[in-house]
Amino acid sequence: MNVKLLIEAILKFILGVILVGLLIFIPAGTINYLNGWLFMGLLFIPMFIAGIVMMIKSPNLLKSRINAKETEKEQKEVVALSGLMFLVGFIIAGLNHRYNWIQIPNIIVIISSIIFLLSYILYAEVLRENTFLSRTIEVQNNQKVIDTGLYKIVRHPMYSVTIFLFLSMPLVLGSVISFIIFLIYPFIIAKRIKNEEQVLEKELKGYKEYKNKVKYRLIPFIW
Repeated sequence: MNVKLLIEAILKFILGVILVGLLIFIPAGTINYLNGWLFMGLLFIPMFIAGIVMMIKSPNLLKSRINAKETEKEQKEVVALSGLMFLVGFIIAGLNHRYNWIQIPNIIVIISSIIFLLSYILYAEVLRENTFLSRTIEVQNNQKVIDTGLYKIVRHPMYSVTIFLFLSMPLVLGSVISFIIFLIYPFIIAKRIKNEEQVLEKELKGYKEYKNKVKYRLIPFIW
């Protein structure tokens, strides 16, 4: 086992828990925020389990995902916009709880939690199908086109899944206002995909043929 990678993964996981917790609970003005704890559990427990699985079965994938640094200018803009979306969305969710702006029915929170978990399962399946997946836009050594499983339906199933994953987050937190903020995400990811496909067409052998075979990028019969 790569002890250095293990320590790095644990430290980044702990940092993520602390950061998200601060962004949610400080604006809420209390730790008595049930939706906040529900979200933290839904997000970080599966993440911890997925990290252990990757550490055992695919340490290179884990390494590529925790050491992600974008080099493409357009992708840096995408990362910045996504980060701003999460920052504002989480803070607004906390403030919504503190000031009781808009309350949503518990049934919506429950349904959103189920969607979140199902999306996480599909996300794990995409990672299983494609061990070349990185958080950055790059073509790795010996990388090949994946055209099985979910990749037979759309060219970017990971991004398709993250739309459901991220749009369910603010509803789990109980904030309609944050949900409206998160609606910018599909447009952000569309920008990322356009740039990513330019790189893949240029650098990944067989990708042009794959594009002709699988017509839709993100949503079947739509785009």
